[in-house]
Amino acid sequence: MTTIIAHDIIVVNMEKEKSLDKEPTVYVIQEIAGTKIGKPKINIVGATRYGKIKFLLEENSQIIFSPGPIYIKLRRLLKDFKLHDYLLLTGDPAIILLTGIIVAEITNGKFNLLKWDKQEAKYYPIEFDLHST
Repeated sequence: MTTIIAHDIIVVNMEKEKSLDKEPTVYVIQEIAGTKIGKPKINIVGATRYGKIKFLLEENSQIIFSPGPIYIKLRRLLKDFKLHDYLLLTGDPAIILLTGIIVAEITNGKFNLLKWDKQEAKYYPIEFDLHST
């Protein structure tokens, strides 16, 4: 936040301040199976507690021969991923891995994900720092 004092008037750079207060985003890697027919197999409403939901890929997305096309698409969709955002791991394991690699590149190895606990029936946030000891 930048503050300038001139003639007893304080000017605050609100643009920077707004970006710090922005609500986190929960990036759901793939739509939940069954979404297209209106009957998703799991309910992820509990994840809204951690931020607004953003689906990255359709439920039928897969890496078949080359990760190139999906890598390019994910890179574009994740360009605004911030340290306070979360990943929700759903879908194709190869796409989950690729998404984790992209997010780690963007955040220098620091990111959050939401882990579902079946016993407690709720999400727990897990913080990762791949470069800490």
